[in-house]
Amino acid sequence: MYTHATLPTPVRMIPLAVLIFVILIGGLVAQLMLGLELPQPSPNPPLAQPVPLLETVSPLFTPEVRYWDDSIVRWAKDYDLDPNLVATVIQIESCGNPEAVSSSNAQGLFQVMPFHFVEGENMRDPDTNAKRGLAYLSKGLALSGDQAGLALAGYNGGHSQIAKAWSRWPNETQRYFYWGSGIYAEANAGPIRVRGSPNGSRPVARACARERVSNWVCRNERKQA
Repeated sequence: MYTHATLPTPVRMIPLAVLIFVILIGGLVAQLMLGLELPQPSPNPPLAQPVPLLETVSPLFTPEVRYWDDSIVRWAKDYDLDPNLVATVIQIESCGNPEAVSSSNAQGLFQVMPFHFVEGENMRDPDTNAKRGLAYLSKGLALSGDQAGLALAGYNGGHSQIAKAWSRWPNETQRYFYWGSGIYAEANAGPIRVRGSPNGSRPVARACARERVSNWVCRNERKQA
């Protein structure tokens, strides 16, 4: 029987060699791990980018409205609105006629009432008319929590209608919501609903829902719808 003292020298060196080997390998592994750049979670992850507003007008609208495409996109940017919503209001209100005047004296492309203008302003100037009309529409969107259908109802019947149920709206405002929501939904391929309203919306593009607009284009479009 060999004791440790009587073992041959090469054999006695084996444990020491193993220990040195383990130390060397461990040191190399530690260096590799320290030098490795592991991905760290960002303390401030990038926020999701907002969906940009459309910069085109749907081809669904009548040629009389599409004539104003460039202006509609520009006006929509000024008020942070969807161009198709702007085009929807023009389609319903004037069918693209900047000289349209209703029986209640609403003026221009957006059929804005005179009391919305500052004295001396040209009410039928398209840019001025858009400025006053879209400021009112934009406020309606803010009051309705960005619900386009309610904003359209508020545009027609006044902002006080936004907080009311469908059944309490005037008949004209109900028709306005019905036609306007249908046109806008078709333009953006999305449904618009309001509490208490009939299910669904009729997507009609070639129509002018507001009976009081004195514009032959609207009358002709109604006959063809």
